[in-house]
Amino acid sequence: MTTAEQKAVAAAAEAGDLAALRGGVRATPEAIWQALARVPDPEIPVVSIVELGIVRDVRWEGERLRVVVTPTYSGCPATDLIMDGIREALRGAGVPSFDVEVALAPAWTTDWIAPEARGRLRAFGIAPPGAAARVDVAGISPLRRAREAVPCPRCGATNTTLVAQFGSTACKALYRCEACREPFDYFKPH
Repeated sequence: MTTAEQKAVAAAAEAGDLAALRGGVRATPEAIWQALARVPDPEIPVVSIVELGIVRDVRWEGERLRVVVTPTYSGCPATDLIMDGIREALRGAGVPSFDVEVALAPAWTTDWIAPEARGRLRAFGIAPPGAAARVDVAGISPLRRAREAVPCPRCGATNTTLVAQFGSTACKALYRCEACREPFDYFKPH
């Protein structure tokens, strides 16, 4: 024989309402941010989507949670994987009802990358974007613009050469260090 309480628990579990199972306590925004901070970027697993600045907003709107995400660029092939990771993290945090919205404006910028993530990018072999590397390239080829010094993430030398405007992903350029001769990705500032 099943009691009314057991039926309610089973229905809540079936509906994925973990907050109801915890006595109706819903996850705080801080707990949700912490859960999302454990979602790695699929292309750069040493940094989270929060550290990259991809997650722009988390807020409760009535009984539904709204998460706003801005991909690094509108054609990013990892967007679906990022969205899946967000959904999984929200379910794991006990959020029963949520919407994940993609916002393309304002456009993502490398300025949103957290300082601690820049160090992990470097340790992973990717040169992080420089703060002063902004160049207005409207109407000119990025390959013909003035070259900024991109330090090698492996040896720190600044004698590096742009090999290709696109590296392992479209948001990175491929460089080679002339000192240690190693190729490396540079997270292009934008």
